[in-house]
Order: sequence, then structure tokens, then C-alpha cells
Amino acid sequence: MPSSAEYQQAAAVIRQRTSLPVRVGIVLGSGLGGLADEVQGAVTIPYGDIPGWPQSTVPGHSGTLVIGKLDDVPVVLQRGRAHFYEGYSAQQVTFPIRVMHFLGVQALILTNAAGGINASYRVGDVMILNDHLNFVGMTGLNPLIGPNDDSLGERFPGMSGAYDRDLRNVARSVAQAANVPVHEGVYAWLSGPNFETPAEIRMLRTVGADAVGMSTVPEVLVARHMHMRVLAMSGITNAAIAEVDSGMEATHEEVLEAGKLLVPRMSSVIHGVLRALI
Repeated sequence: MPSSAEYQQAAAVIRQRTSLPVRVGIVLGSGLGGLADEVQGAVTIPYGDIPGWPQSTVPGHSGTLVIGKLDDVPVVLQRGRAHFYEGYSAQQVTFPIRVMHFLGVQALILTNAAGGINASYRVGDVMILNDHLNFVGMTGLNPLIGPNDDSLGERFPGMSGAYDRDLRNVARSVAQAANVPVHEGVYAWLSGPNFETPAEIRMLRTVGADAVGMSTVPEVLVARHMHMRVLAMSGITNAAIAEVDSGMEATHEEVLEAGKLLVPRMSSVIHGVLRALI
């Protein structure tokens, strides 16, 4: 389990490249890395140059940290993330969020690609997370397990308000003004890397999940442990398959292709939220 000293060491290496006082952290999910190209005065750092930072091995996750300004807001932006299914521990997956804390980040914007479980969702829609189902954490693989560092956060953080209400309201208003199809809903975190079976999709629908994916929730837990404000959004990249012998199958290529539609939509929402934070 990484220590505060290791987080601070990584932050110090980043600070050798830039002294910009970042306020907002942004994590870009599968196929959504295009927003990083809009960062002004960008300083780009490969993950491999930062001690302790997990390397992404998934197509659509380029593996670079970008620091600069978006809409005049100083940001640190992850162009791709590591996932639990790549063989990392929950603590390793969330290492970047801890480092962002030591860089001065107060608000975190998370994006992901997700399968739409809610039958009203369509490919290309945006779902603002208002709650989650932490199936991986419920089985004991939670990034907060282990000795608690009281300097980072309390032993038993509450999660009833994990997703910041004001940021959700701003994101929804921005999306509606930009004619982006938007919903609010519950995200289910499963470990992956396989896509879900039809029986699993039916179960998730029964317990109240609107979308399902393989990331984000551990980052939310760690961010809230450190009292960051959190906004998280899913880009719906495929319709989850709930029937056996449907002849359909989800693929990662489908996810990346849908990302082309979602990049401008999610980018417009993120820009609007950042302007509201000025």
C-alpha cells in the first residue's frame, strides 16, 4: 500500500516540470482523450516518468498526464487510467487521485465509457452519476482497506453524498443547453475485463443500476476520503445485452467508436462546468 511519502514524491517529480497551481483534476476514460488536446500551455508527462504511477495497457488510454489551463482553470488531466483488471490493486489504481490531492486539486471530474442498462439510454447519451453500486468493493477489494492515514481522511468516510449535487446540477444544465442527451443515474462497478453476461445485466437492472463499467468507483472513494468534490459522467457506448442468444456481442472496438461521438458531447459539458468554477 503506497504511503503519503510516495504520493508526495510523485507530486514533487510533477512539480519539477510545472509550478501551475492546479485546482481541478480530470480523468478521461476509454476513447475520450481528445479533450487533452485543448489544454492551453500544456505540459505533458508520460506516466512512466512519475514514480509509483500505474501504467495503462488498454487501447484508448494513451498514458500521459497533461497540466495546463482549460477555460482559464488550472487543471491536471489524466489521458487514460489504469484499471483493476490490468492486475493492479485498488490502491495502485487510485494512486493518481492521491497525488492530485498533493498537487492541490479540490474538485475531480471523472469520465468513463459504460454500457447502458437502462432501456431508455442510447449510444452517445451522457449519464451523470448520482450514486453507485460498488460490487468489487463489497467483496473486499476496496482502496480504503488497510491502515488509515488520518492526514488524508477519516477511517469511515460517508458516501451518501459522494457525487456533488451542485456540480451535477451545473453539468445537467450545461448538457441541456448544448442539446446533449443527458440522464442522471446509478453506475455499477464490476471488475472486468469480460463484458457482462445477460443474466448479470438482468440482475444489475433489478437492483437499480442504469449503467455498468470497469472503473471510476475506486477513484470516487479515494477522492471523497480526501474531501474532494466529485463529478462523474459516463458516456454510453453500447447497449448492455440482457437476452441470451440475441446474436449480439459487446466489443472494445464498439466502445472506442462510440467515443468519437461522445468526445464533443462530454467535452462541451466539461467546458461548461469549468467555466462555472471560475
